[in-house]
Amino acid sequence: MKIAVIGAGIVGVTTAYELGRDGHAVTVFERRGAAAEETSFANAGIIAPGYVAPWAAPGMPGKVLGQLLQRHASIRMAWPLGVDDVKWAWKWYRACRLDTYLANRAHMRRLAFYSRARLHAIRNELRLEYDRSDGYLVVLRTERDRHMVQPSLQVLRDAGIPFRLLEPEQARLVEPALDSNTAFVAAIELPDDEVGNCRQFALLLKNEAQRNGVKFRFNATVRNLAAGPQPAVWVQGEPQATEFDVVVLCAGVASAQLLRPMGLALPLVSVHGYSLSASIKEPLNAPRSAVMDEHYKVAITRLGNRIRVAGGAELGGRAADKHQAPLRTLYKVLQDWFPGAANRSSGIQEWKGARPMLPDGPPLVCAGGAAGLWLNIGHGSSGWALSCGSARAMADMVAGRSAELDMTGFDLARLGH
Repeated sequence: MKIAVIGAGIVGVTTAYELGRDGHAVTVFERRGAAAEETSFANAGIIAPGYVAPWAAPGMPGKVLGQLLQRHASIRMAWPLGVDDVKWAWKWYRACRLDTYLANRAHMRRLAFYSRARLHAIRNELRLEYDRSDGYLVVLRTERDRHMVQPSLQVLRDAGIPFRLLEPEQARLVEPALDSNTAFVAAIELPDDEVGNCRQFALLLKNEAQRNGVKFRFNATVRNLAAGPQPAVWVQGEPQATEFDVVVLCAGVASAQLLRPMGLALPLVSVHGYSLSASIKEPLNAPRSAVMDEHYKVAITRLGNRIRVAGGAELGGRAADKHQAPLRTLYKVLQDWFPGAANRSSGIQEWKGARPMLPDGPPLVCAGGAAGLWLNIGHGSSGWALSCGSARAMADMVAGRSAELDMTGFDLARLGH
């Protein structure tokens, strides 16, 4: 089949790769000048399937309200707050019911474990070499942090996910560079989890997709889509549309705008995250792999010769406006745990990225409600962790095959469409 993929972030690139691998004639349209230039550019890089869960959870509304005035809040509201943001927040609030949360968590973790297996298969088959490391350490600063994490530990036990609850001296054997002046009460070690450079992987896989015949059209902004008997893609600045047999939409937040003229209004908005990236000044002072500060919800990861600090969830505002409060939190957490790791003299890259998020958590990996249209969107902060599995499932469904895992909960029906 002749297939168009809209978007070349990690989800779009993995989808194009899987479709090209299946023998389809694939063209990828991307508004930026290269792959993985937006949400996939500088994320934390953590692959931890056991920790993948919806943001819409029981008790979360109270936590959000309680953090609004805190100096180092992990969740913030930014102005201007649009009508779509307010509508999304109401739908998110309604999705925080226990039964909804448990169902969506099960769906997301099922896809996350499948996706990790698919990531490993691709990496081994293609012998891809990108900055990565094994292991994940969740640090608990206070007794309250230890108490609050107990339900998550029970979930890990029930799922048979290996982990160890460590005392501080044990945790420092796992991550020796943890600063001795910063106190904490315990840590959780997840040895099977990992960290990897999402953007590097996307660029490498793009090259492999091209070897399979996939064409990438960069600086090509799609302004309109048509579904039906003859799906078509209109690119801004071009007089005529290009016809395809199938269109797969992987355009992140921009997907909502493209779908609206087709009568499909999705509650898909940007929830922005922040990160810092710097070269490592002294390797012995840097983390070996990934460390999550559970109290501030900030991750510190080792990506080859670079260190990355990522966190924050900001609803509303403009993508171009970097607010200092979340950045100050990232600098504080870095200083607390690894004060001598970053080479500040060579500059620290400050980044803000838009995570395309649906209010209840899971992405849409499904038919788009019109002939020839498919959706692979709404992965939120879990795009890297879910991308390879979503892509393989999408390729199977487009070809008329059953996916290798149960795709219940990833279709439009759950959103009332």
